[in-house]
Amino acid sequence: MHDYKTASPDRYHLLKEFARENRMNPTLAELVLWENLRAGQIGLKVLRQHVVGDYIVDFLLPDINLVIEVDGAYHAERQQEENDECRERDLNRMNYNVVRFTNEEVLYDIDNVIEKILAELQCYE
Repeated sequence: MHDYKTASPDRYHLLKEFARENRMNPTLAELVLWENLRAGQIGLKVLRQHVVGDYIVDFLLPDINLVIEVDGAYHAERQQEENDECRERDLNRMNYNVVRFTNEEVLYDIDNVIEKILAELQCYE
């Protein structure tokens, strides 16, 4: 288990509860991506709605420190874009790389999303 390596100790229990709620109520796009990732298509362990630092990331590949985010429409709003940039910088400082997909990409072009994830994995070989 990677909890001790990725979580902010002082906030972990609160974030863990939120993560659990998120896992029980995924968006349709998160569910579609999870079904494809967990089917073993990428050959690595994948955690969903996992606490990393002060954040809950949609998907984490802990063996290679890769975060996969699935963004809904509100991520196009200016304030959310700024929040996402800050979050991504923080995750990068913690040695995590972040890959983002829109809900539409996942829902309507899942094969291409999986191909992009597999291409990203090539950087770690």
